[in-house]
Amino acid sequence: MTQFKFKTDIAPSQITPESIYEKRREFMITSGVLGTALLLNPWTSARASVAISDYKPNVVNTGDALTSEKDATTYNNFYEFGTGKTDPLQNAQNLNTDDWKITVSGECDKPGEYALEDLVKPFDIEERIYRLRCVEAWSMVIPWLGVPMASILKSLQPTSKAKYVAFKTLLDPEQMPGQKRSVLQWPYEEGLRIDEAMNPLTLFAVGMYGKTMPNQNGAPVRLVVPWKYGFKSIKSIVNPEVNHPRWSQKKERRIGEIFKQKTRMFNGYETEVAHLYKDMNLKTYF
Repeated sequence: MTQFKFKTDIAPSQITPESIYEKRREFMITSGVLGTALLLNPWTSARASVAISDYKPNVVNTGDALTSEKDATTYNNFYEFGTGKTDPLQNAQNLNTDDWKITVSGECDKPGEYALEDLVKPFDIEERIYRLRCVEAWSMVIPWLGVPMASILKSLQPTSKAKYVAFKTLLDPEQMPGQKRSVLQWPYEEGLRIDEAMNPLTLFAVGMYGKTMPNQNGAPVRLVVPWKYGFKSIKSIVNPEVNHPRWSQKKERRIGEIFKQKTRMFNGYETEVAHLYKDMNLKTYF
C-alpha cells in the first residue's frame, strides 16, 4: 500500500544517498521548514494498473534525440533490485503492482485511500520528453507519460500549512531483493518543497515510450523532476558540495553516445526553474 501524508518536518534520514532514481515512493506534502506531510506510498503487494490507451503527444519536447527504448529500460539505477545497472531488469519482473493503492493523510482536505487509477483518470495523460541527468555523469532523453504533479496535489487540496512533499518506497525484501542488503537505509525516502512539486515540469509518471511504466523503471508510478539529478528527482537535498567525489559534474555522457557533452545549468531547464532557487547557495542546496 502507498501512503501520502502531509506533515511538518522531514528527518535527516530522508536526505537521499546519491545514485538512485527509479523508485516507487511514498509522497508527503509537508509544512514548516521540514513540515507536516502528505504521505503517499506508491508500493503495494499487488503488475502495472494504469493502462495507457491514449495520451497527448509532445506536450513538452526538448528537441534532443531520444535515448533508445532498449537503453532506457536496461541501464537503470534501482537499488531495491540490486546495485548493478542490469539488476533491475533481471530482478524486478515479478514485482506485482496490480490494484495499487495510495493512502493520503496529513495536511490536506481529502485524506483517504485511493486506487492509483482513480488519482490519474480525471486528467489527460501527457507525453513529455525530458532530459534525465544522473550524478554518475550519464544522461538520457526519455519520452515519459504522466500527469502534472500539480494536478494530483491540487485534487487532494493541501492546506496552507503544507510546505513539502515526501516520498518513501515500499519495504518488501521478498519482492525487492536488493533490500536484503544494507546498501541504503530502507525504505528509501525522498521529498520536494511544495513549490518544486507544483512546478509545471514536475510529472507524476505512469509510462514511457508510449507504454505502461516497466517495472525496472519504477512501475506503476514515479515522479520525474527533470532539472534535478536523477537520484533526487523528487527532493531538494541538503549536501555539503555539488561535485560528487567520484564523478565530476562538468560533463556528462548521453547513454548510447560515445563523447561527453557539457553539463547544462538545471539540466537545461534554467528558464523554467531558476526562480525557485534565487539567492540560494547551490553548492549546498542542490
